[in-house]
Amino acid sequence: MVGGSFLAGVGRLLTGAVVRHLAGDAPLDEAVEEIVLGAPRRYTRTELVEVSGIDLDEGRRLWRAVGFPEVGDDEVLFTDRDVAAIRLMTGLTEAGVLEPDVREAVARAIAQSMSRLAEWQVGMLRRLLEGETEGLSPQQSLQIAAAVIPAMEELQSYVWRRHLAATVHRLLATAGAGGGDDGTVPLVVGFADMVGFTRTTRSRSTDELGAMIERFGSVTTDVIAGRRGRIVKTVGYEVLFVADDAVTAAGIALELQERTGSEPLLPALRIGLAAGPVLTRYGDVYGETVNIASRLTTHARPDSVLVDRAVAEALAGEEGFAVRPLRAVAVRGYRHLHPWLLQRA
Repeated sequence: MVGGSFLAGVGRLLTGAVVRHLAGDAPLDEAVEEIVLGAPRRYTRTELVEVSGIDLDEGRRLWRAVGFPEVGDDEVLFTDRDVAAIRLMTGLTEAGVLEPDVREAVARAIAQSMSRLAEWQVGMLRRLLEGETEGLSPQQSLQIAAAVIPAMEELQSYVWRRHLAATVHRLLATAGAGGGDDGTVPLVVGFADMVGFTRTTRSRSTDELGAMIERFGSVTTDVIAGRRGRIVKTVGYEVLFVADDAVTAAGIALELQERTGSEPLLPALRIGLAAGPVLTRYGDVYGETVNIASRLTTHARPDSVLVDRAVAEALAGEEGFAVRPLRAVAVRGYRHLHPWLLQRA
């Protein structure tokens, strides 16, 4: 049940499309959109360009970069918050903080993360409303949205600042610790892949599949963060993570293997680790080290961990770990890739 604090604590003036909806003059989706955007639609794209001072072609490119489809020049779509965002981005560029040639890349990186977050948040809000056994009136639904959305916005701002602080601390702590002149940093890259995911999706209901994906995300986040690794991204049935050293990465890989083995909802994992220089850009990682980790994962048998030579050598003599060389394999891009099998000592 939605508690009375949601409804009693709203205390805000609902205007524009919200008022028109309550009076029967505007559809519910228009009222909800206005609450979500925080302002009513006011401008066409042509008017937005004139008010904000941005170049029309650049505005089109940025709009597509954040993942939205093309709109007509005369469609009233934009709000005062769009104007403020453009002016803020322009100000950062003029101050030298955000270079013009990387603005679209930054927009894409932010949009990819925010799109996934929005999907999850809307799903959570939908479940909240569907859980109301007594039913909700349109006015109550709007009040809940008006109360919940600012709270979620404040929470994600807090999490962002915490991650920003952690990244700055890590950058300062590792300054001068072996970074390359080409902008790369030494890292251990890991992939963890659920075996037979496509086959599993055919034999499970939608609810079971959703529960499996949520459990996979929960377990991987708990293990990787708990052992001081960092998740780069999760793509359905696979998680990409990095660690600062081989011992940390190996501990993560083996614990992931063990935890998923004890989870009835989850299939076995195959995991690959590789160490070396990594290029980090816009929240993602690139380079040969990433490619090798991916190829090792693809080649690994279910419920096994394969590592490259650099990781194997770094683990030599480390208590609790055992590595065994395997026969060289031919994989895409590498004719003689030498894997090592990682196990508990």
